[in-house]
Amino acid sequence: MRTWHTLVTAAVLGLVLALSACGPKALLTDVTFSEDLITPNADHERDVLTITYNLSRSAEVSIYFEDAEENRFYYRDHVPHAPSVEQPYQVYFAGVVDGYVLPGEQFEGFTVEKRVLQDGTYTWTVEATDADGVTESVTGTLAIADADTALPELRGFSIYPPVFTPNRDSISDRATINVDLKKDVEELIAYLEGEDGVRYHIAETEKLTDFDKAGPHEFDYDAGVDLGADPPPDGTYAVTMRARDAVGQWTVATGTLTIENGGVPRAYILNAEVEWSEGTIPLGETLYFTLTVENDSVVPIRTSGPPPGTVYDSDQNYATLGEYEQSGAFRVGIHCETSPTDHPWRWAVGGADDLVDDGEGHLYLPAGERAVVTGGIRFLEVVEARNPQYCYASLIHEDVQISMVNYRVDPVFLRIQVP
Repeated sequence: MRTWHTLVTAAVLGLVLALSACGPKALLTDVTFSEDLITPNADHERDVLTITYNLSRSAEVSIYFEDAEENRFYYRDHVPHAPSVEQPYQVYFAGVVDGYVLPGEQFEGFTVEKRVLQDGTYTWTVEATDADGVTESVTGTLAIADADTALPELRGFSIYPPVFTPNRDSISDRATINVDLKKDVEELIAYLEGEDGVRYHIAETEKLTDFDKAGPHEFDYDAGVDLGADPPPDGTYAVTMRARDAVGQWTVATGTLTIENGGVPRAYILNAEVEWSEGTIPLGETLYFTLTVENDSVVPIRTSGPPPGTVYDSDQNYATLGEYEQSGAFRVGIHCETSPTDHPWRWAVGGADDLVDDGEGHLYLPAGERAVVTGGIRFLEVVEARNPQYCYASLIHEDVQISMVNYRVDPVFLRIQVP
């Protein structure tokens, strides 16, 4: 015969069991490491292991390793995860953790972003924390052996000039980034990044050192202007160079580069029109021209003399006047079919009232401005086999190009009268 005390005890025990059955599931289960030893040296043997774990509900997951001195190295640090669906989570681990510095180490000019663990035995921990602050973890041990711990060091990282003006005037048009890479790598990249997060890739120059091989490397940046693309907006940009070796270690070097007066120069002989004085002149007389140059770009265009109004003898050229070619300068040129050199007679794209000085002796026609250019050629000789001949104007971007729209503009059929 049951007693009242026995009945109450049974009821309480049943209630406890029922409540236990309805309690929350374990947050973190089925945690395994597929190997207890790896040799991360990119030889394709025991380089990688698989970490498996199951989450019953959303949580932040951390995976870290501790050495004998209890130094902690993170592989995953509080990464949000949804609950496992059908299959447990699986991640691959190749011995590489967040960057760290060993006692006594000092890296100058670069930082270590990802680094392989040193040889030794580590306690691993997989830890999960849910939204209510409930934390569960599982631990084990892992040995690291024969690790390739040499870092892809980025030595001598430099940017020159620190301020450049990509506008094809041949003055500080390019920036050069140099680095001495101390290890062969799988990837070596450099890029600019603005405050808006947009990145601009910087191409590496082909040099004696093969791409991704240890040695000196040079990156050349013209901001895309040489290809006719508009450069990034003026401003100061972060420059980042990153190297990744075969093991998966990352090193990073950073600096800054400022862009000023950047833009693609676009200038034209207005309406492709040239006003010639006449089509027939006596030998010894002058053929005059008048045209208008328009700077239809967002940047000033550089120019050099002689000034508008200059009259050449036909046996002269710009060099005989001491006005040699200047890379990146715009000048108006006249060419005739009997000219001994290419566009021997040249003029600045504006006069003193049109141009501005940059303070270093360089003259510019400001963005959006127009200037009238005049000049003449006094013909002292005649080539009977080519009389009459065509003469024409061009707008020359010296050592850069003569765009087709500015080449052979408005020819005049010139006849020179011989007594």
